[in-house]
Amino acid sequence: MDANQEELSNPFGMDEDCRNCPELCETRSSIAHGYGDVGADFLFVGEMPGPGADETGVPFTGDDAGRQLLEILRRLGLCGSPADSEDPELGNAFLTYLTRCRHPDRAPTDEEIGNCEPYLNAEIRMINPEILVPIGERALEAIGTEYTTTPADELDIVEDHGERIRGRGFELVPMIAPEEQTDAQTQAFVESFAELMATDYRQTKGRRGR
Repeated sequence: MDANQEELSNPFGMDEDCRNCPELCETRSSIAHGYGDVGADFLFVGEMPGPGADETGVPFTGDDAGRQLLEILRRLGLCGSPADSEDPELGNAFLTYLTRCRHPDRAPTDEEIGNCEPYLNAEIRMINPEILVPIGERALEAIGTEYTTTPADELDIVEDHGERIRGRGFELVPMIAPEEQTDAQTQAFVESFAELMATDYRQTKGRRGR
């Protein structure tokens, strides 16, 4: 699987007509595969597309929650376009989800997350980021279970918000879902992540040339 960095949207050419989850196929408007810089150090993983991303096909766009995340990325210098953009200009950041399709009335099932896991694993493998940012409790549980030795019941999205957690080949920096953050929590994450970006965070493993 090769990357096409001329395209920020679905740069790895993943199946845009996936039928692995029949119930979600009936409710989705589009499939929101990953979006962003394929050489990114920072990979942000949410649980599932919001109503905006379901319409646009671009993660974290088209609704208030997405705009809140993109504004955080703007403050960190990772997004060069307005937070309400539906094709944001990202640098050194990649946005994706545990599941790529939305059900308007419920969260994804464990089976649906499992069906999408090969997409996420392929993105992580191909991008080889330094920092994984699980957004929300479900993403933290899934990413933490897969990529750290910390027991899942010891991970807490509120307590670990903005904190660095050593993983297997990566570091994790969990984030409370943007729409659930207080202003103080948003500020704390921005300050903590900016401090991380100012460090020699590329110590976790060797990196290919960018």
